[in-house]
Amino acid sequence: MNTSVKKRSGFQVMARLIGLVKPLTGYMFLAVFMGLIGHLCAAFITIFGGYAVLTALHFGTPFTRTALHFDTPFTLTALFVCMVIFAAARGFLRYAEQACNHFIAFKLLALLRDKVFRALRRLSPAKLEGRDKGDLISVITSDIELLEVFYAHTISPAVIAFLFTVVMCLFIGSCHWLLGFVALAAYLTVGIVIPLVTSRLSGDDGMRFRRGAGELSGFVLDSLRGLSETLQYGQGKKRLAQMNEKTDGLAKDEERMKRTAGRNSAVTNTVVLAFDLVMLFVSALLYLNGAVGFDGVLIPTVALFSSFGPAIALAALGSTLQNTFAAGNRVLDILDETPVVKEVAGRPETAFTGAAAEHVTFSYGAETILADVSVKIPKHSVVGIVGRSGSGKSTLLKLLMRFWDVRQGEIKISDTPVAQINTANLREMESFVTQETHLFHDSIKNNLRIARLDAGDEEIEAACKKASVHDFILSLPKGYATPVGELGDTLSGGERQRLGLARAFLHDAPFLLLDEPTSNLDSLNEAVILKSLHEEREGKTVVLVSHRQSTMRIADKVYSVEHGRMS
Repeated sequence: MNTSVKKRSGFQVMARLIGLVKPLTGYMFLAVFMGLIGHLCAAFITIFGGYAVLTALHFGTPFTRTALHFDTPFTLTALFVCMVIFAAARGFLRYAEQACNHFIAFKLLALLRDKVFRALRRLSPAKLEGRDKGDLISVITSDIELLEVFYAHTISPAVIAFLFTVVMCLFIGSCHWLLGFVALAAYLTVGIVIPLVTSRLSGDDGMRFRRGAGELSGFVLDSLRGLSETLQYGQGKKRLAQMNEKTDGLAKDEERMKRTAGRNSAVTNTVVLAFDLVMLFVSALLYLNGAVGFDGVLIPTVALFSSFGPAIALAALGSTLQNTFAAGNRVLDILDETPVVKEVAGRPETAFTGAAAEHVTFSYGAETILADVSVKIPKHSVVGIVGRSGSGKSTLLKLLMRFWDVRQGEIKISDTPVAQINTANLREMESFVTQETHLFHDSIKNNLRIARLDAGDEEIEAACKKASVHDFILSLPKGYATPVGELGDTLSGGERQRLGLARAFLHDAPFLLLDEPTSNLDSLNEAVILKSLHEEREGKTVVLVSHRQSTMRIADKVYSVEHGRMS
């Protein structure tokens, strides 16, 4: 898989992430509405306090007024009642806004994980071979988790800040247009200019940090899997030093980001204080010139003091959005990655009547693996393929599974090119047993049922008997309910291999592709499995790859592959 990160601007990443909110638009509108009303309630608590001072000093009261004073009296009692109501409403609305935002965030994170998993399934195996699994885990877990900040604390706060700015500028500007202009300049500077400048100063710190976190995750996962080898060869100190080096590098990147966030906070608070003083100074000059009354000094100044909340919330995002957008960029890289092999659907179903490789040439990059290879696999036959390691035997099986498309020639199933057969149909016709059987951290029975979810206990046991693993399973304390551990590490290589064969027998596909199916087995178990394959040949077609000559004795025809060529 392409491990390079596609360069997208912050705006492009933001636009793509916002587009994912479409299914939850109603909740987003609700969050914005409650957030806007809540912030207005918070601001007007302080503004009502200013009006209370004016009322007490007989300089006028709110809601109806001339350019200098108010005409209709409004009692202190009414003002304090409004303040209490607004305070209670602010608490409720803040809770409701956050509840909506976090519902949106966690719902979208679940949808994103589903999309990423589907994308990985489409990309597998061609684009995932050789990809750092620890880095992928970092994307699926921590990178997606970071997007919670964007969905819960960025989208609706940005819209709320815009609407809130419009309302407050109109309110302050109703005293005098110049004061409204000062308020607008303050909100724009704090909510837009500072975040943009901070984001630019951060540069690629966020992307570097996310990439480093992914590399560290991969290194730790690799270290845990190879712990026994590390201990055996006394490489613990070296491995620990490498891990500390990566951790220190990550810590420096994080320190740089935190320092930027600290400077951002200091600058924001300084700018807020400066604009508060500018508002006081400008309104005082207007008062001295007779353009406004005392209420025109007090109310706009108090209103600006109390209304920076939404803008400050945006300013705080300036130092964190780089990290968030870097995480979003890595997620989008997976979603946008083009599969090497595209799935096929909508074509007529194909019944298995045989398979063939016709003059197939295939390469991984510049390295040619198979060159002009032709193999005929008649129905109900057992075809053996032998050859040295690296000669292309396993690659041929993967091409029959259509994990890759051939560069030249054709792979056919039932005289139909595999690229023209529905992918689901192709998977139903084939069972592929690789050299390394992957077992999930679950019970033996559930690991076997992956081959056929509706399989009954009797069918599972029959498949295990064919694979010569039934008696072993019964010897375990919990039988078929025995957990196999992570990656099946509680079992030996031969036991895992026999479970992989049992899966293939349970899948009951007409076309069996077996890659070194007996490499980890003793002679007795090999004989049992070969006997099962021989007995199944009336209803199955088998391609058998093996180094062992003893395995080839059941084959009807044996092909030899040397340096990518068939003989």
